[in-house]
Amino acid sequence: MKILALDSSGLVASVAVAEDETLLAEYTVNYKKTHSQTLLPMLDEVARMIDLDLQSVDAIAVAGGPGSFTGLRIGSATAKGLGLALDLPLISVPTVDALAWNLYGCQDFICPIMDARRNQVYTGIYTFDAGVFATKHPQEPMAVDDLIGILNQMGKDVVFLGDGVPVYREQIMRRITVPARFAPAHLNRQRASAVAVLAMQYYQEGKIQTAAEHRPEYLRLSQAERERAEKLKAVNP
Repeated sequence: MKILALDSSGLVASVAVAEDETLLAEYTVNYKKTHSQTLLPMLDEVARMIDLDLQSVDAIAVAGGPGSFTGLRIGSATAKGLGLALDLPLISVPTVDALAWNLYGCQDFICPIMDARRNQVYTGIYTFDAGVFATKHPQEPMAVDDLIGILNQMGKDVVFLGDGVPVYREQIMRRITVPARFAPAHLNRQRASAVAVLAMQYYQEGKIQTAAEHRPEYLRLSQAERERAEKLKAVNP
């Protein structure tokens, strides 16, 4: 099975191609450019480097959310376009789950945090029990202090990763009462290779959709939608 995977859910843009248990290529960039500028050129370069015939791909995987509203839309639009053009199924992989998968085999709690602004993060709590990926708290938006409180109550060592770490690291270290560590640079951001590996499991479990069916999972309203709701509430209390 050959999977083409895309992740533009956060600050990082990442493209990968995996075939069975082999990662054929991965191109990841974390720089000050919009994903609309980077994602397709990265895909073209990956295809060129490994002589990829897109007709040989079995499915398109995409980080399906949560994350940046703009980034998710770009990733989903790219995946949908490819799926429609190539008549391929899409596999939507939860963004936070894929981030946690970077730390495969870790038996401590794995806590990805993506900066969601307003002192909130997109997060979840995971571990690997005897090599099996286990969700202890499913992905959701949450206040940072609430997350720390949950981790303190759970009482187990935890490893943090994600673009929320540099934003909230000091706050975490002030309040956390369990042993806490932070993933190193090569493992602490989104990687399309993790999306691809999880997508293969999803494919085997029948968790696929058509390109027309795919929608990103935002998990909360956009800033524009929140501001509109607040204005309406002020007008109609």
